[in-house]
Amino acid sequence: MQRWLVGVFVLLTIRSAVPARAAESLEQTIAFLLHRIETTDATFIRNGQARTPQEAVAHVRAKYEHFKAQIKTPEDFIRLAATKSLLTGQPYLVRTRDGKEMPLNTWLTDALREHRQHDGN
Repeated sequence: MQRWLVGVFVLLTIRSAVPARAAESLEQTIAFLLHRIETTDATFIRNGQARTPQEAVAHVRAKYEHFKAQIKTPEDFIRLAATKSLLTGQPYLVRTRDGKEMPLNTWLTDALREHRQHDGN
């Protein structure tokens, strides 16, 4: 009986630790994505206006804080904080040095995929 109780206690302890690690992993992944926005040599377009990486990351970070309770995955973060303007519905864009434009959510999804491949996730 005592072994059984110890086993149950160990399983419960391990199980309760899993969400904490997952939350840390989510925070780390979002930090990676925010850092990618902030340090990229590109122009960000929001509601037709060109923005610096620093302006873009400040805006996305503010939206992240607003939607934080609803964000459970990096994909939620991209969808809720980095896809489109809440006011106009216009998609956020990234314009690279060579003049190519793409939706920010596509750009971040590609960065997330590369990050996961690099980390072996």
